[in-house]
Amino acid sequence: MSDLSTLPTAISCLEQGDVILYPTEAVYGLGCDPDNQQAVDKLLEIKQRPVEKGLILIADNYGQLLKYVDDVKLPMDKRADIFSSWPGAITWVMPAAKNTPKWLTGQFDTIAVRVTNHPSVKRLCQKLGKPLVSTSANLTGQPTVTSIEQAKQQFAEQVGFYVDEPLGGNTQPSTIKDAMTGKVFRG
Repeated sequence: MSDLSTLPTAISCLEQGDVILYPTEAVYGLGCDPDNQQAVDKLLEIKQRPVEKGLILIADNYGQLLKYVDDVKLPMDKRADIFSSWPGAITWVMPAAKNTPKWLTGQFDTIAVRVTNHPSVKRLCQKLGKPLVSTSANLTGQPTVTSIEQAKQQFAEQVGFYVDEPLGGNTQPSTIKDAMTGKVFRG
């Protein structure tokens, strides 16, 4: 974040269970503390997204994701593909750790995770000490907001803080792949 004075406010909002809006590689995202069920419920309510669909976690490094991923189930021959794609805009659907909350995995026994190269998100995750929930800033089925102004019009006070930083420059949201099979869910 170019204005480091916004970082403590964003972190404070996350720690208090608020939802924030922040830039990612291609689109603005809505995020919250993945371990706070009330915050995740609030995010799902804002998006009008059913919990069954599951959510993506975005992190500064893979170590932040280990609590949520059943790393032992990742075959050695798949690891090169996964780790060589990070940091970057590739989201991998991996086996979820046994204790990963259903409010993150939805109806699945997997969790979608990404290690980002976006500097604003990296700093947020570093300061928070964990990944963020990352879902596009839109109502389910509607176009993603393309500016902070548009986001404020759409979400107003439902979002606790708006991180007004530039997007990463990608033209498409992250690719989503199955870590076990390589199948592309979103290209």
